[in-house]
Amino acid sequence: MGLMELRPYQEEARAKVQKEWAAGRRRTLLVLPTGTGKTIVFAKITEDCVREGGRVLVLAHRGELLTQASDKIGAATGLRCAVEKAESSCLDSWYRVVVGSVQSLSRPSRLAQFEEDYFSAVIVDEAHHALSSSYQAVLSHFSGAKVLGVTATPDRGDMRDLGQFFDSLAYEYTLPRAIREGYLCKIQAQTIPLRLDISGVGISAGDFKAGDIGTALDPYLAQIANEMRQYCRGRRTVVFLPLIATSQKFCRMLTEQGFRAAEVNGESQDRSEVLADFADGKYDVLCNSMLLTEGWDCPAVDCIVVLRPTKVRSLYCQMVGRGTRLSPGKKALLLLDFLWMTERHELCRPAHLIAQSDDVARAMTKRLEEAAAPQDLEATEEKAQEDVVREREDALAKRLAEMKRRKRKLVDPLQFEMSIQAEDLSGYVPAFGWEMGPPTEKQTAALEKAGIFAGEIESYGKAAKLLDRLKKRRDEGLATPKQIRFLESRGFQHVGTWPFEASKNLIDRIAANGWHIPASIEPATWQPDVA
Repeated sequence: MGLMELRPYQEEARAKVQKEWAAGRRRTLLVLPTGTGKTIVFAKITEDCVREGGRVLVLAHRGELLTQASDKIGAATGLRCAVEKAESSCLDSWYRVVVGSVQSLSRPSRLAQFEEDYFSAVIVDEAHHALSSSYQAVLSHFSGAKVLGVTATPDRGDMRDLGQFFDSLAYEYTLPRAIREGYLCKIQAQTIPLRLDISGVGISAGDFKAGDIGTALDPYLAQIANEMRQYCRGRRTVVFLPLIATSQKFCRMLTEQGFRAAEVNGESQDRSEVLADFADGKYDVLCNSMLLTEGWDCPAVDCIVVLRPTKVRSLYCQMVGRGTRLSPGKKALLLLDFLWMTERHELCRPAHLIAQSDDVARAMTKRLEEAAAPQDLEATEEKAQEDVVREREDALAKRLAEMKRRKRKLVDPLQFEMSIQAEDLSGYVPAFGWEMGPPTEKQTAALEKAGIFAGEIESYGKAAKLLDRLKKRRDEGLATPKQIRFLESRGFQHVGTWPFEASKNLIDRIAANGWHIPASIEPATWQPDVA
């Protein structure tokens, strides 16, 4: 066992999952972007469980995912897997790892054959499906098992929060970090100024109805094919469409435009052959009706065209994720983004791949729409962050003025978050049940002792996050909330990024000057010497 060495972030993820389980949070999530090796990570976690004498169930909803999991567990650890699917049963096998089809296992007669403690751990691949009734039937039966949900994003289209089932998020490796660290390729987004009217499309199960999209999309297919001539030449392109009929029709149009196009769907008898030919370069465009969102990898893909608009971020990330893997000679993934016209519903755009808040996503989308050429998503996100920070600082200035009139001695939480430039705090939304309750008296007392006004903190999770950040800042020797409150009330900027000693020395100078700022200091531009 132990045949494959993990990357640093994968080893970190493995350790964090074990830490959550050890702390009693038995149902935890692991979020890794498509292409960063989530199967390898849970293979190693599976190995850990087997070493401890446990038996592990890997649960998935498609045969391709079960095969992929079994193969990678074998390659990474040397462990062989039994199969629980259709006519195959693991009950007569001595293997300690089982890959199981949720469709088969969720049948009451099948579940009844297993003791409730048969598995010590259950791993849910593509965990955004975990709230469905079939998964819940299996997870409820093995209620004493530790559960790990693995997904590329924790969002779910029907808006039922995964936090209703999972206790915690053990680890999240973000797409921007994976790109920065060289494990995924850069993404460039190009907005195509072709307005596609989907305002009449209905909603079902939290997302746009595929049939309605197909009807609404049909009048634009010829224009889209023409636009692709400009952007997709010389690229290996995958196109996602809402219906098989639409996919087949669009494939014919692309062929007429001179592309070497192919189409695959769930009914294709030659699907394996077509996919192999695409990987070998026989085709340069592959059309599909949502078939290739999971369980298929072709690193050479360097252009994604999403013609299946969606409100579901997990689905959008899966589509784009088909093109984020590294490949020799591949410099970046080009993501073509059309202007979907819908007055009633929000939908996923390239910005939602990396933006940490709706404000930043809106600012990014505006910048991408105004650009005439492909834009690097990371660079666009940085500029959008600056736009949002300026807007928030304007709002903060008004709030600070109100604070001065109130003569409050404690720091407003928003002021603290903006001062230390903590987007994860200012954009925080509780996800898990334990996070959603009100702050405890102990938390409130600790925050106010540290200098934070706790009256505007509404959840236990936010209070916990702030207290963790305060401890980390103390350990790193950074400015305290009280120092931030005092200096920023006198016009100094982003004091939260200053060292504690530099802040203390400046306050001492002001105190020695009769609590007046020395004439040689201009607060709006002054920065401490930290050399």
